[in-house]
Amino acid sequence: MSDDAPTPPAVERPPSGPSSRLRALLPDLTPWRASADFRRLWISGVITNFGSFLTFVALPVQIKELTGSAAAVGAIGAVELVPLVVFGLYGGALADAWDKRRLIVWTEAGQGLLCAVLLVNALTPAPAVWPLYAVAALSSALVSVQRPALDSLMPRIVAHEHLPAAASLNSLRWQVGGVAGPALAGVVVAYAGLGWAYAADLVTFLVSVVICVRLAPSPAAHAAQKPSLASILEGARYAWSRKELLGTYVVDIAAMLFAMPLAVLPFLADELDARWSLGLMYASVPAGALLVSLTSGWTSRVHRHGRIVVVSAALWGVCVAAAGAAGNVWLVLLFLTVGGAFDMVSGIFRGAMWNQTIPDELRGRLAGIELLSYSVGPQLGQTWVGGVAAWKGVRTSVWSGGLLCVGAVGLLALCLPKLMTYDVRTNEHAVRLREQRATAAGAARP
Repeated sequence: MSDDAPTPPAVERPPSGPSSRLRALLPDLTPWRASADFRRLWISGVITNFGSFLTFVALPVQIKELTGSAAAVGAIGAVELVPLVVFGLYGGALADAWDKRRLIVWTEAGQGLLCAVLLVNALTPAPAVWPLYAVAALSSALVSVQRPALDSLMPRIVAHEHLPAAASLNSLRWQVGGVAGPALAGVVVAYAGLGWAYAADLVTFLVSVVICVRLAPSPAAHAAQKPSLASILEGARYAWSRKELLGTYVVDIAAMLFAMPLAVLPFLADELDARWSLGLMYASVPAGALLVSLTSGWTSRVHRHGRIVVVSAALWGVCVAAAGAAGNVWLVLLFLTVGGAFDMVSGIFRGAMWNQTIPDELRGRLAGIELLSYSVGPQLGQTWVGGVAAWKGVRTSVWSGGLLCVGAVGLLALCLPKLMTYDVRTNEHAVRLREQRATAAGAARP
Protein backbone atom coordinates (compact mmCIF):
# COMPACT_ATOMS: atom_id res chain seq x y z
CA MET A 1 0.00 0.00 0.00
CA SER A 2 1.37 3.42 -0.93
CA ASP A 3 2.03 6.03 1.76
CA ASP A 4 -0.66 8.35 0.43
CA ALA A 5 -3.36 5.69 0.27
CA PRO A 6 -6.36 6.49 2.41
CA THR A 7 -6.43 4.78 5.75
CA PRO A 8 -9.51 2.61 6.11
CA PRO A 9 -11.82 3.70 8.93
CA ALA A 10 -11.46 1.85 12.18
CA VAL A 11 -14.16 -0.70 12.76
CA GLU A 12 -15.93 -0.30 16.08
CA ARG A 13 -16.04 -3.75 17.58
CA PRO A 14 -18.83 -4.71 19.93
CA PRO A 15 -17.86 -5.22 23.56
CA SER A 16 -16.65 -8.71 24.31
CA GLY A 17 -16.52 -10.60 27.57
CA PRO A 18 -19.02 -10.54 30.44
CA SER A 19 -17.56 -7.41 32.09
CA SER A 20 -17.56 -5.46 28.81
CA ARG A 21 -21.14 -6.43 28.06
CA LEU A 22 -22.16 -5.39 31.56
CA ARG A 23 -20.49 -1.98 31.14
CA ALA A 24 -22.31 -1.55 27.83
CA LEU A 25 -25.63 -1.92 29.66
CA LEU A 26 -24.89 0.36 32.59
CA PRO A 27 -25.84 4.05 32.35
CA ASP A 28 -23.35 6.36 30.64
CA LEU A 29 -22.10 8.70 33.38
CA THR A 30 -20.30 11.12 31.07
CA PRO A 31 -22.80 14.00 31.60
CA TRP A 32 -22.43 13.61 35.37
CA ARG A 33 -18.63 13.74 35.18
CA ALA A 34 -18.45 16.57 32.65
CA SER A 35 -20.96 19.10 34.03
CA ALA A 36 -21.18 20.43 37.59
CA ASP A 37 -24.56 22.01 36.87
CA PHE A 38 -25.90 18.69 35.59
CA ARG A 39 -24.79 17.09 38.87
CA ARG A 40 -26.53 19.81 40.90
CA LEU A 41 -29.78 19.44 38.98
CA TRP A 42 -29.62 15.66 39.25
CA ILE A 43 -29.11 15.72 43.03
CA SER A 44 -31.81 18.35 43.47
CA GLY A 45 -34.16 16.25 41.36
CA VAL A 46 -33.57 13.12 43.42
CA ILE A 47 -34.33 14.97 46.65
CA THR A 48 -37.46 16.80 45.49
CA ASN A 49 -38.83 13.82 43.59
CA PHE A 50 -38.60 11.72 46.72
CA GLY A 51 -40.72 14.23 48.63
CA SER A 52 -43.09 14.92 45.75
CA PHE A 53 -43.99 11.26 45.45
CA LEU A 54 -44.88 11.26 49.14
CA THR A 55 -47.43 13.97 48.41
CA PHE A 56 -48.41 12.24 45.18
CA VAL A 57 -49.65 9.30 47.23
CA ALA A 58 -50.89 11.25 50.26
CA LEU A 59 -53.10 13.68 48.33
CA PRO A 60 -55.44 11.13 46.64
CA VAL A 61 -55.50 9.06 49.82
CA GLN A 62 -56.65 12.10 51.81
CA ILE A 63 -59.34 12.94 49.24
CA LYS A 64 -60.48 9.32 49.32
CA GLU A 65 -60.70 9.42 53.13
CA LEU A 66 -62.62 12.70 53.13
CA THR A 67 -65.04 11.91 50.27
CA GLY A 68 -65.03 8.16 49.61
CA SER A 69 -65.48 8.90 45.89
CA ALA A 70 -63.41 7.60 42.97
CA ALA A 71 -64.70 10.47 40.84
CA ALA A 72 -63.50 12.98 43.47
CA VAL A 73 -60.02 11.46 43.36
CA GLY A 74 -60.04 11.50 39.55
CA ALA A 75 -61.04 15.18 39.64
CA ILE A 76 -57.49 16.02 40.74
CA GLY A 77 -56.52 15.68 37.10
CA ALA A 78 -59.30 18.02 36.01
CA VAL A 79 -58.30 20.86 38.37
CA GLU A 80 -54.66 20.51 37.31
CA LEU A 81 -55.44 20.64 33.61
CA VAL A 82 -56.25 24.33 33.03
CA PRO A 83 -53.16 25.73 34.79
CA LEU A 84 -51.11 23.05 33.06
CA VAL A 85 -52.22 24.21 29.62
CA VAL A 86 -52.06 27.96 30.32
CA PHE A 87 -48.81 28.06 32.25
CA GLY A 88 -47.15 25.30 30.24
CA LEU A 89 -47.30 27.40 27.08
CA TYR A 90 -46.49 30.66 28.88
CA GLY A 91 -43.76 28.94 30.92
CA GLY A 92 -42.09 27.88 27.69
CA ALA A 93 -42.05 31.50 26.50
CA LEU A 94 -40.65 32.59 29.87
CA ALA A 95 -37.89 29.98 29.67
CA ASP A 96 -36.76 31.42 26.32
CA ALA A 97 -36.92 35.04 27.53
CA TRP A 98 -35.73 34.91 31.17
CA ASP A 99 -32.85 33.52 33.15
CA LYS A 100 -33.57 29.81 33.54
CA ARG A 101 -31.84 29.49 36.91
CA ARG A 102 -34.03 32.22 38.42
CA LEU A 103 -37.20 30.49 37.19
CA ILE A 104 -36.07 27.18 38.67
CA VAL A 105 -35.22 28.63 42.09
CA TRP A 106 -38.41 30.65 42.52
CA THR A 107 -40.70 27.83 41.43
CA GLU A 108 -38.98 25.43 43.83
CA ALA A 109 -39.59 27.90 46.65
CA GLY A 110 -43.24 28.21 45.62
CA GLN A 111 -43.69 24.43 45.73
CA GLY A 112 -42.32 24.40 49.25
CA LEU A 113 -44.89 27.01 50.29
CA LEU A 114 -47.71 24.85 48.89
CA CYS A 115 -46.45 21.87 50.89
CA ALA A 116 -46.71 24.04 54.00
CA VAL A 117 -50.38 24.73 53.16
CA LEU A 118 -51.08 20.99 52.85
CA LEU A 119 -49.33 20.37 56.16
CA VAL A 120 -51.34 23.01 58.00
CA ASN A 121 -54.61 21.71 56.53
CA ALA A 122 -53.77 18.11 57.48
CA LEU A 123 -53.04 19.11 61.08
CA THR A 124 -56.38 20.86 61.60
CA PRO A 125 -59.09 18.93 63.52
CA ALA A 126 -61.34 18.87 60.43
CA PRO A 127 -59.26 19.08 57.21
CA ALA A 128 -61.06 20.74 54.30
CA VAL A 129 -61.23 19.29 50.81
CA TRP A 130 -61.05 22.51 48.78
CA PRO A 131 -57.43 23.36 49.79
CA LEU A 132 -56.34 20.01 48.34
CA TYR A 133 -57.73 20.93 44.94
CA ALA A 134 -56.42 24.51 45.19
CA VAL A 135 -52.90 23.30 45.99
CA ALA A 136 -53.07 20.75 43.16
CA ALA A 137 -53.98 23.52 40.70
CA LEU A 138 -51.30 25.95 41.92
CA SER A 139 -48.67 23.21 41.99
CA SER A 140 -49.57 22.35 38.40
CA ALA A 141 -49.01 25.99 37.43
CA LEU A 142 -45.57 26.09 39.10
CA VAL A 143 -44.49 22.81 37.53
CA SER A 144 -45.66 24.12 34.15
CA VAL A 145 -43.43 27.19 34.51
CA GLN A 146 -40.44 25.25 35.83
CA ARG A 147 -40.26 22.23 33.52
CA PRO A 148 -39.62 24.17 30.28
CA ALA A 149 -36.76 25.97 32.03
CA LEU A 150 -35.30 22.68 33.26
CA ASP A 151 -35.68 20.95 29.91
CA SER A 152 -34.33 23.83 27.83
CA LEU A 153 -31.37 24.25 30.18
CA MET A 154 -30.19 20.68 29.60
CA PRO A 155 -28.72 21.16 26.09
CA ARG A 156 -26.79 24.18 27.39
CA ILE A 157 -24.99 22.22 30.10
CA VAL A 158 -24.60 18.85 28.32
CA ALA A 159 -22.74 18.13 25.06
CA HIS A 160 -24.93 17.27 22.06
CA GLU A 161 -23.68 13.71 21.72
CA HIS A 162 -24.28 13.08 25.43
CA LEU A 163 -27.93 14.17 25.47
CA PRO A 164 -29.36 10.61 25.24
CA ALA A 165 -27.16 9.63 28.20
CA ALA A 166 -28.34 12.72 30.09
CA ALA A 167 -31.96 11.80 29.35
CA SER A 168 -31.36 8.33 30.79
CA LEU A 169 -29.69 9.73 33.91
CA ASN A 170 -32.49 12.25 34.38
CA SER A 171 -34.98 9.45 34.09
CA LEU A 172 -33.00 7.53 36.68
CA ARG A 173 -33.27 10.39 39.16
CA TRP A 174 -37.05 10.48 38.69
CA GLN A 175 -37.33 6.76 39.19
CA VAL A 176 -35.24 6.64 42.36
CA GLY A 177 -37.78 8.93 44.01
CA GLY A 178 -40.62 7.21 42.22
CA VAL A 179 -39.79 3.84 43.74
CA ALA A 180 -38.72 4.93 47.22
CA GLY A 181 -41.30 7.71 47.64
CA PRO A 182 -44.54 5.77 47.03
CA ALA A 183 -43.30 2.66 48.83
CA LEU A 184 -42.41 4.72 51.89
CA ALA A 185 -45.54 6.88 51.55
CA GLY A 186 -47.78 3.86 51.98
CA VAL A 187 -46.09 3.16 55.31
CA VAL A 188 -45.88 6.81 56.42
CA VAL A 189 -49.53 7.55 55.63
CA ALA A 190 -50.76 4.34 57.25
CA TYR A 191 -48.72 4.52 60.45
CA ALA A 192 -47.55 8.13 60.94
CA GLY A 193 -50.25 10.16 59.21
CA LEU A 194 -50.61 12.45 56.24
CA GLY A 195 -48.91 15.34 58.00
CA TRP A 196 -45.56 13.55 58.04
CA ALA A 197 -45.69 13.00 54.29
CA TYR A 198 -46.38 16.68 53.62
CA ALA A 199 -43.71 17.79 56.11
CA ALA A 200 -41.07 15.62 54.46
CA ASP A 201 -41.97 17.07 51.06
CA LEU A 202 -41.58 20.59 52.46
CA VAL A 203 -38.07 19.81 53.71
CA THR A 204 -37.00 18.41 50.33
CA PHE A 205 -38.00 21.61 48.54
CA LEU A 206 -36.05 23.73 51.04
CA VAL A 207 -32.93 21.65 50.42
CA SER A 208 -33.44 21.85 46.67
CA VAL A 209 -33.60 25.65 46.73
CA VAL A 210 -30.21 25.74 48.48
CA ILE A 211 -28.73 23.51 45.76
CA CYS A 212 -30.28 25.31 42.79
CA VAL A 213 -29.04 28.72 43.93
CA ARG A 214 -25.54 27.44 43.07
CA LEU A 215 -26.40 26.86 39.40
CA ALA A 216 -24.61 29.08 36.92
CA PRO A 217 -26.75 31.87 35.44
CA SER A 218 -28.46 30.89 32.18
CA PRO A 219 -29.69 34.11 30.56
CA ALA A 220 -31.90 34.29 27.49
CA ALA A 221 -30.38 34.03 24.03
CA HIS A 222 -29.58 37.35 22.35
CA ALA A 223 -32.37 36.87 19.80
CA ALA A 224 -34.95 35.84 22.39
CA GLN A 225 -38.43 37.33 22.13
CA LYS A 226 -40.37 38.70 25.06
CA PRO A 227 -43.10 36.37 26.36
CA SER A 228 -46.17 37.02 24.25
CA LEU A 229 -48.94 35.29 22.38
CA ALA A 230 -47.00 35.84 19.15
CA SER A 231 -43.91 34.09 20.50
CA ILE A 232 -46.02 31.18 21.77
CA LEU A 233 -47.67 30.85 18.36
CA GLU A 234 -44.26 30.85 16.69
CA GLY A 235 -43.28 27.84 18.77
CA ALA A 236 -46.57 26.11 17.97
CA ARG A 237 -46.09 26.68 14.23
CA TYR A 238 -42.61 25.19 14.42
CA ALA A 239 -43.93 22.13 16.27
CA TRP A 240 -46.69 21.70 13.67
CA SER A 241 -44.12 21.84 10.86
CA ARG A 242 -42.16 18.98 12.45
CA LYS A 243 -44.42 15.97 11.98
CA GLU A 244 -42.01 13.61 13.70
CA LEU A 245 -42.05 15.82 16.81
CA LEU A 246 -45.81 16.17 16.56
CA GLY A 247 -46.00 12.39 16.49
CA THR A 248 -44.15 12.02 19.78
CA TYR A 249 -46.57 14.46 21.41
CA VAL A 250 -49.80 12.83 20.26
CA VAL A 251 -48.63 9.24 20.86
CA ASP A 252 -47.79 10.08 24.45
CA ILE A 253 -51.07 11.95 24.98
CA ALA A 254 -53.05 8.98 23.67
CA ALA A 255 -51.14 6.48 25.82
CA MET A 256 -51.57 8.49 29.01
CA LEU A 257 -55.17 9.55 28.33
CA PHE A 258 -56.49 6.00 28.12
CA ALA A 259 -54.00 3.99 30.17
CA MET A 260 -53.17 6.00 33.29
CA PRO A 261 -54.67 3.99 36.20
CA LEU A 262 -52.99 5.81 39.11
CA ALA A 263 -56.13 7.65 40.28
CA VAL A 264 -58.00 4.40 41.00
CA LEU A 265 -55.16 2.44 42.60
CA PRO A 266 -56.49 3.04 46.16
CA PHE A 267 -59.79 1.48 45.06
CA LEU A 268 -58.08 -1.34 43.15
CA ALA A 269 -56.11 -2.27 46.27
CA ASP A 270 -59.36 -2.40 48.25
CA GLU A 271 -61.08 -4.49 45.57
CA LEU A 272 -58.24 -7.02 45.61
CA ASP A 273 -58.40 -7.10 49.42
CA ALA A 274 -54.78 -5.92 49.56
CA ARG A 275 -54.71 -2.45 51.08
CA TRP A 276 -51.13 -3.16 52.14
CA SER A 277 -50.14 -3.15 48.45
CA LEU A 278 -51.11 0.46 47.69
CA GLY A 279 -47.60 1.86 48.14
CA LEU A 280 -46.19 -1.00 46.04
CA MET A 281 -48.73 -0.30 43.30
CA TYR A 282 -47.68 3.33 43.12
CA ALA A 283 -44.03 2.29 43.16
CA SER A 284 -44.33 -0.47 40.56
CA VAL A 285 -44.47 1.77 37.46
CA PRO A 286 -41.41 3.79 38.57
CA ALA A 287 -39.68 0.53 39.53
CA GLY A 288 -40.01 -0.75 35.98
CA ALA A 289 -38.71 2.57 34.68
CA LEU A 290 -35.81 2.37 37.12
CA LEU A 291 -34.78 -1.02 35.76
CA VAL A 292 -34.58 0.49 32.28
CA SER A 293 -32.63 3.51 33.50
CA LEU A 294 -30.11 1.29 35.29
CA THR A 295 -29.51 -0.68 32.09
CA SER A 296 -29.76 2.21 29.64
CA GLY A 297 -26.30 1.94 28.10
CA TRP A 298 -27.88 0.35 25.02
CA THR A 299 -29.94 3.46 24.25
CA SER A 300 -26.98 5.32 22.71
CA ARG A 301 -26.75 2.61 20.03
CA VAL A 302 -30.37 3.05 18.87
CA HIS A 303 -30.98 5.44 15.97
CA ARG A 304 -34.58 4.90 14.85
CA HIS A 305 -36.13 6.65 17.81
CA GLY A 306 -39.61 7.12 16.37
CA ARG A 307 -40.31 3.42 15.92
CA ILE A 308 -39.26 2.53 19.43
CA VAL A 309 -41.44 5.35 20.84
CA VAL A 310 -44.50 3.89 19.13
CA VAL A 311 -43.83 0.23 19.97
CA SER A 312 -43.07 1.01 23.62
CA ALA A 313 -46.23 3.11 24.02
CA ALA A 314 -48.34 0.27 22.62
CA LEU A 315 -46.72 -2.28 24.93
CA TRP A 316 -47.44 0.03 27.89
CA GLY A 317 -51.12 -0.23 26.96
CA VAL A 318 -50.90 -4.03 26.77
CA CYS A 319 -49.44 -4.18 30.27
CA VAL A 320 -52.10 -1.86 31.73
CA ALA A 321 -54.83 -3.96 30.16
CA ALA A 322 -53.28 -7.10 31.68
CA ALA A 323 -53.09 -5.41 35.10
CA GLY A 324 -56.78 -4.56 34.94
CA ALA A 325 -57.74 -8.09 33.94
CA ALA A 326 -55.58 -9.82 36.57
CA GLY A 327 -57.30 -10.89 39.76
CA ASN A 328 -54.12 -11.51 41.74
CA VAL A 329 -52.36 -8.56 43.33
CA TRP A 330 -48.89 -9.93 42.56
CA LEU A 331 -49.77 -10.20 38.88
CA VAL A 332 -51.06 -6.63 38.98
CA LEU A 333 -47.75 -5.47 40.44
CA LEU A 334 -45.81 -7.44 37.82
CA PHE A 335 -47.75 -6.02 34.88
CA LEU A 336 -47.51 -2.46 36.21
CA THR A 337 -43.75 -2.89 36.64
CA VAL A 338 -43.25 -4.20 33.10
CA GLY A 339 -45.50 -1.42 31.80
CA GLY A 340 -43.38 1.16 33.60
CA ALA A 341 -40.32 -0.22 31.82
CA PHE A 342 -41.92 0.22 28.40
CA ASP A 343 -43.13 3.72 29.29
CA MET A 344 -39.58 4.64 30.29
CA VAL A 345 -38.15 3.39 27.00
CA SER A 346 -40.66 5.55 25.14
CA GLY A 347 -39.78 8.55 27.31
CA ILE A 348 -36.03 8.24 26.78
CA PHE A 349 -36.32 8.35 23.02
CA ARG A 350 -38.95 11.09 22.99
CA GLY A 351 -36.55 13.23 25.01
CA ALA A 352 -33.64 12.39 22.72
CA MET A 353 -35.63 13.44 19.65
CA TRP A 354 -36.59 16.73 21.26
CA ASN A 355 -33.16 17.66 22.61
CA GLN A 356 -31.19 16.66 19.53
CA THR A 357 -33.30 18.49 16.93
CA ILE A 358 -34.82 21.68 18.42
CA PRO A 359 -32.85 24.97 18.03
CA ASP A 360 -31.82 26.79 21.20
CA GLU A 361 -33.93 29.90 20.60
CA LEU A 362 -37.11 27.81 20.45
CA ARG A 363 -36.29 25.19 23.04
CA GLY A 364 -38.20 26.76 25.93
CA ARG A 365 -41.42 27.13 23.96
CA LEU A 366 -41.12 23.63 22.54
CA ALA A 367 -40.42 22.36 26.05
CA GLY A 368 -43.70 23.96 27.09
CA ILE A 369 -45.50 22.06 24.33
CA GLU A 370 -43.61 18.95 25.37
CA LEU A 371 -44.80 19.46 28.93
CA LEU A 372 -48.38 19.52 27.70
CA SER A 373 -47.86 16.33 25.73
CA TYR A 374 -46.67 14.27 28.68
CA SER A 375 -48.80 16.00 31.32
CA VAL A 376 -52.18 16.73 29.75
CA GLY A 377 -52.63 13.03 28.95
CA PRO A 378 -52.13 11.86 32.56
CA GLN A 379 -54.32 14.66 33.96
CA LEU A 380 -57.17 13.89 31.59
CA GLY A 381 -56.46 10.20 32.13
CA GLN A 382 -57.11 10.54 35.85
CA THR A 383 -60.50 12.08 35.11
CA TRP A 384 -61.22 9.43 32.48
CA VAL A 385 -60.31 6.42 34.63
CA GLY A 386 -62.11 7.86 37.66
CA GLY A 387 -65.28 8.43 35.63
CA VAL A 388 -65.21 4.99 34.02
CA ALA A 389 -64.54 3.40 37.42
CA ALA A 390 -67.58 5.15 38.89
CA TRP A 391 -69.66 4.01 35.88
CA LYS A 392 -68.46 0.48 35.11
CA GLY A 393 -66.15 -0.52 37.95
CA VAL A 394 -62.48 -0.12 38.84
CA ARG A 395 -61.00 -3.10 37.02
CA THR A 396 -63.04 -2.44 33.88
CA SER A 397 -61.74 1.13 33.80
CA VAL A 398 -58.16 -0.17 33.87
CA TRP A 399 -58.26 -2.98 31.29
CA SER A 400 -60.48 -1.10 28.85
CA GLY A 401 -58.15 1.90 29.00
CA GLY A 402 -55.18 -0.29 28.17
CA LEU A 403 -56.91 -1.69 25.09
CA LEU A 404 -57.94 1.79 23.94
CA CYS A 405 -54.31 2.88 24.31
CA VAL A 406 -53.11 0.08 22.03
CA GLY A 407 -55.71 0.91 19.39
CA ALA A 408 -55.04 4.66 19.48
CA VAL A 409 -51.25 4.28 19.26
CA GLY A 410 -51.57 1.85 16.35
CA LEU A 411 -53.83 4.24 14.45
CA LEU A 412 -51.47 7.17 15.04
CA ALA A 413 -48.52 5.13 13.80
CA LEU A 414 -50.34 4.60 10.50
CA CYS A 415 -51.09 8.32 10.21
CA LEU A 416 -47.56 9.54 11.04
CA PRO A 417 -45.03 8.01 8.63
CA LYS A 418 -42.35 10.61 9.44
CA LEU A 419 -42.33 9.45 13.05
CA MET A 420 -41.87 5.83 12.00
CA THR A 421 -38.99 6.65 9.62
CA TYR A 422 -37.11 9.07 11.91
CA ASP A 423 -33.37 8.31 12.10
CA VAL A 424 -31.12 10.56 14.19
CA ARG A 425 -28.18 9.89 11.83
CA THR A 426 -29.93 11.36 8.80
CA ASN A 427 -32.70 13.64 10.08
CA GLU A 428 -32.00 17.12 8.68
CA HIS A 429 -32.74 18.90 11.97
CA ALA A 430 -30.51 16.58 14.00
CA VAL A 431 -27.68 16.91 11.46
CA ARG A 432 -27.94 20.72 11.44
CA LEU A 433 -27.94 21.02 15.22
CA ARG A 434 -25.04 18.57 15.51
CA GLU A 435 -23.00 20.64 13.05
CA GLN A 436 -23.84 23.87 14.87
CA ARG A 437 -22.72 22.44 18.20
CA ALA A 438 -19.49 21.17 16.65
CA THR A 439 -18.77 24.56 15.07
CA ALA A 440 -19.44 26.36 18.36
CA ALA A 441 -17.20 23.94 20.25
CA GLY A 442 -14.42 24.47 17.70
CA ALA A 443 -14.69 28.25 17.95
CA ALA A 444 -14.48 28.07 21.73
CA ARG A 445 -11.13 26.26 21.65
CA PRO A 446 -8.06 28.48 22.05
